[in-house]
Amino acid sequence: MNFNKAIIVGNLTRDPETKTLPSGQPVTSFSIATNRVWNNQDGEKQEAIEFHNIVSFGKLADICSRYLNKGRLVLVEGRIQTRSWQDQNGIKKYWTEIVAENMQMGPRNDGDRANRESNQPVNKPDIKGLPAPSQGEIPVIEADEPIEELIKEDKQGINIDNIPF
Repeated sequence: MNFNKAIIVGNLTRDPETKTLPSGQPVTSFSIATNRVWNNQDGEKQEAIEFHNIVSFGKLADICSRYLNKGRLVLVEGRIQTRSWQDQNGIKKYWTEIVAENMQMGPRNDGDRANRESNQPVNKPDIKGLPAPSQGEIPVIEADEPIEELIKEDKQGINIDNIPF
């Protein structure tokens, strides 16, 4: 049995770009930067940065194009794919990317918080005539909010004692 799975967590290096296939299916591409930090033999801190090309299709492409932007922390889970072609000079070229199967957004960064607090709309392109997401569609839980306040606001009657962890 073979296994091809990639899981990365990093920051977007550019805003997502969305195109539409001839079949009408949306395709969104973006790139993510990840870093690795270690100490060398002399005890000096070293850092290496990798850039990963990401592509998503269908509903996930719509979600990525609507909610992601440059600098946003994101977890992407998918498979590694390498495509090849010959350029105009007959030289074989390769492109390696991660085909996203799942995506989770990280916490909002300070720029997102400033936009939200100033009530400035985030200008994101509409996809297939869908309206841009409103702030009410995305539940935000700030890390500095006490959990007791969240429990009081719970309208579903979830009993915290019934949670198994």
